[in-house]
Amino acid sequence: MRFYFFFLSVALLLAGCGTQKVAQQEPQDQPEEYSEVTEYRELDTMTVSAPRAIEEPTEETYELPEYNPSHERSHDLLHTKLEVGFNWEEEQVMGKATLKLKPYFYATDKLVLDAKNFEFNSITYAGQSEPLKYEYDGQQVTIDLGKTLTRNDEYTLVIDYTATPRADGGSAAITSDKGLFFINPRGEEGDKPMQIWTQGETENNSRWFPTIDKPNERTTQEIYVTVDDRFVTLSNGLLESSTKNSDGTRTDYWKMDQPHAPYLFMLAVGEFAKVTESWNDIPVEYYVEPEFEEDAKAIFPYTPEMLSLFSDKLGVEFPWQKYAQIVVRDYVSGAMENTTASIFGEFMQRSARELIDEHQNEKVVAHELFHQWFGDYVTTESWANLTMNEGFANYSEYLWMEHKYGRDAADYHLAQEWSGYFGSAQGGVHPLIYFGYDDKEDMFDAHSYNKGGSVLHMLRNMVGDDAFFAALKKYLTENAYSDVEAHELRLAFEDVTGQDLNWFFNQWYFNQGHPVMTLNYDYDEAAGEASLTVEQTQSPENMPAIFELRTFVDVYKADGTSTRYPVHVTEREQTFTFPATERPALINFDPSRSLLAIRQDNKSDEELMFQFKHAPRFVDRFEAMQKLSGENMPEVKTMLNEALKDDFWVIRAMALQNLQPDENTIPIIRELAKNDERSDVRATAFAMLAEMGDEESLEIAKTAIEKDQSYSVVASALAMINELQPELALQYAQKLEDVSIPEIVEMVGDIYIAGGKAENLAFFEKNIEKLDGFSVINFMDSYQALAVNVGLETAKVVAGRLEVIAMDANQSQFKRFGATRAIVQMKQYYREQIGVADADEKAAIEAQISALDAQFQKIFSNENDPQLKSLYQRLQVP
Repeated sequence: MRFYFFFLSVALLLAGCGTQKVAQQEPQDQPEEYSEVTEYRELDTMTVSAPRAIEEPTEETYELPEYNPSHERSHDLLHTKLEVGFNWEEEQVMGKATLKLKPYFYATDKLVLDAKNFEFNSITYAGQSEPLKYEYDGQQVTIDLGKTLTRNDEYTLVIDYTATPRADGGSAAITSDKGLFFINPRGEEGDKPMQIWTQGETENNSRWFPTIDKPNERTTQEIYVTVDDRFVTLSNGLLESSTKNSDGTRTDYWKMDQPHAPYLFMLAVGEFAKVTESWNDIPVEYYVEPEFEEDAKAIFPYTPEMLSLFSDKLGVEFPWQKYAQIVVRDYVSGAMENTTASIFGEFMQRSARELIDEHQNEKVVAHELFHQWFGDYVTTESWANLTMNEGFANYSEYLWMEHKYGRDAADYHLAQEWSGYFGSAQGGVHPLIYFGYDDKEDMFDAHSYNKGGSVLHMLRNMVGDDAFFAALKKYLTENAYSDVEAHELRLAFEDVTGQDLNWFFNQWYFNQGHPVMTLNYDYDEAAGEASLTVEQTQSPENMPAIFELRTFVDVYKADGTSTRYPVHVTEREQTFTFPATERPALINFDPSRSLLAIRQDNKSDEELMFQFKHAPRFVDRFEAMQKLSGENMPEVKTMLNEALKDDFWVIRAMALQNLQPDENTIPIIRELAKNDERSDVRATAFAMLAEMGDEESLEIAKTAIEKDQSYSVVASALAMINELQPELALQYAQKLEDVSIPEIVEMVGDIYIAGGKAENLAFFEKNIEKLDGFSVINFMDSYQALAVNVGLETAKVVAGRLEVIAMDANQSQFKRFGATRAIVQMKQYYREQIGVADADEKAAIEAQISALDAQFQKIFSNENDPQLKSLYQRLQVP
C-alpha cells in the first residue's frame, strides 16, 4: 500500500504563510549527503509520518514491555460468499454472508466475528431456519453455535444483515477507517461521478461484511453484487457471469478460488472505461474514468513488462487469475494491493502527455504489483510484521528502476528512500519488527516502508544476486497462501546461503536505529600502508552502540585503478589498513553504497574530485558535487562542466543548478534546453537562461512552447519569456488558458497577477474547480494576490468566494486548506498596508482586516476535520 500523507505534507507549507507564493519546504536537519534528494511520499512523493519514540519502562515499575501478538486463531474461515446490494441514499449495504468455517484446533461452541455497525436480520446454519443466539457489541458478534464442534467439523452459517459503514477514525496513512465509501451517492456534487469502493486495510472490511478481519486469516470468496445496469463492477478473481434483472439492475458474480486475507477483499462500482490487454494468457485490466480511456496504459505504465520482470526475478510466476488496476475518486490512501485488483487514488489519472518523464505512476504500479507476491500470496502474520509486506513492495521500486532505467536511476531512488527514513527517524526510532506499537496504524511509517526496502537492499548486496533471488523463491514457495514473520525469511536465506544470519536479522529487523559514522583516512609512507578509521557515533541510549557491518573498501591509485578489500566492522572505533606503495588517490568505504547509515566522510577536495571522475555509483558523483559546488576553484568549475555531459539526468540537472555560467557554458545550456532527452533538464536549463537574462534564447523558448511535449518544459520556457519579455508572455498565456495542467495553470496565473486586470479573475475561478492537491493551494494564493492587486472591493468579493469553498465539506482537504490559507494571506497583506496607508484608506483596510478575521473564525468553527483545524490554528496571523 502507498499513502498520501496530507497532514504532514501540507504542514510543510505553513512556513511560508506570510508570503504570496509558497514553495515546498525540505525537512530540516537532514543528513547532509541526502538533503537535496528528499522525497515527499505522495505515492511516489509522499511525506511519511514520524514513529513514536520508544519509552523504556523504569526499573521501579517492573512492567513487561508492550506486546501486540498475532491474532489467536480459534476458527479457520474457509470460504466466504457474499450477496450485496446498496442503498445509495442512506449509504448502506444490504447483504447476506454465507461463511464456511471449522474450529482451528481446540473444540469450541462459540464463534466471534468482526462486524462493525451492523444490524442483523438473522443468523442461522445453512439450510436451517432456526436462528442462532448471539451477542453483539457494535464491533464483534459472538455467536452461540448451539453445540461443541471439533477441528474435524466444518459448518456453514448464513448471516442476513444491513451494514452502515461509519468511520471511527483514521490515521496519517489511511485518513478514514470507514471500510466502504459511497462517493457522491445522491448525485449532489456536481460533475463528480457516483462510485462505491472499499479500503480494507487494516481491519476495515468488517464494516461491510462479517468476517474474521485479521491478516493471518485466509479464505476463498464469491461475491454477487447487484447494481444499476449503467455501473461497472470490479472485485477479486474473475467475473463468472453478469445477469440483467427486470428492475433495471444487474447482478455480477465474481469468484476468487484462491485463498487470501479478508482485508484484501475489494469491491468497486462506478462508470468506468475498461481497457484490457494480456500477459501469459492472464487478463491485465485498467479501469479509468471514460475521458481517460486512451491514456489508460500510460496511467498504469509497463504493467505487462513488470509482470515479466518480477516473475523472472522471483522464479515464481504471477500467482493469480488476473490483474486489474482501477482509479477512484476521493481515495483515503495512495493505493491498495487488493488481491488481483489494486485501487489507486485519482492522482494517477493524468494524460499521457502529462506523464512524460514522470516515474511516479510506474513506481506506484510496481509497488502494488509486487504486493501480489509479498502481501497477498504471502501475507504478514501481524501488523507488527508489516514490513514483510511493505518493505518488499518498497524495494520493488528499486528493482524496476534498475531494470528500466539503469543503476544510477535506482540508486537515486534509494537515496530518496534513505532521506525519507532519516528524516522520520529524527522523531524517534523503533525496531523494524515492532511488537510494541501503540496503534497498528502507526506501523505504516518510514520504517516499514523505506527502512524495510533498504534493509533488503543491504541483504542483497551482502549475499549476492543469485543467492538473494533464490532465497526469495524459496520463501515464496514454502509460504504460499500463508502468513509469515521475519524468521521465515531468515530461515529461507540461511537454507540457501548456508550462513547463520541471526546477527543480521537481530540487528536490522529486531533492533532499532542505524549507524552514524565518521570516516577518517591516513597514509604511512614508511610502512607502505593506507588506513581507514570508522568511528560509530550513534547514541547508545536508543540504538546499538555498535552495528556489525560487512562491506568492502576500494583503494584507488592515481591512475584510476583500484583494489577491493573486504572489511568487517565490529567495534565502536576501528582502523583498517591496506598495502599501498603510494598515497591513495581515494579510499572508498562501502563502494556499492548499500549501507543504511549516516556518514561524515572526511575526504579532501582533491579526493572528492577524484571520486567524481572515477568512483562508479551515482551517490559518489552526487556527494562530490554537493560538497564541492560552493568551492571557488577552477577544478570545481571543470567538474561541473563535465557533469553537464553526465549520462544520468540528475547529475546534469544538479550541475546546471550549481554552475556559474560564462560565455563558454551558455551555448551548452542552450543546447540542453533544446535537446536534452530528459524534460527535467530542459526545464532547468530554461530557468538558468532566464536567470542569466539570455535574450538570444528567446527563440528556443518560443519553439519549446509550441513543440515540446513536456508541460513542465513549456511552463519553464514561458517563465523565461515572462522574465525577459512580459508582453510576449501575456500573449502566450492567453493561448494557453484552456490547458488545465497544473504547471501551465500556475504559470499563466503568475503572469496574470503581474497584469493586475480584473478580467483575469475568471481564469482563476474556472481553474480552481479543476485543480487539486498542492497545485490548488498555490493557485488560490495567486487568486487572492490578483484580487488585492485589482482593489479592495474586488478582494472582498474574492474573499467571499474563498469562504464558500473553505466551508464546503464536499471539497477536498487541499481546496479547503488553500481557500482558508488564501484568506489569511489577504489579511496579512492588508496588515502590511496599514503602515503606508493614508487616514481614509486606513479605516477601509482595518474594516477589511476585521471582516477577513471574522471569515477565518467562521471557517474554523465550521471545520470538523481535526487535521485541518490543527493546521488552521497554525495559520492564524498574530
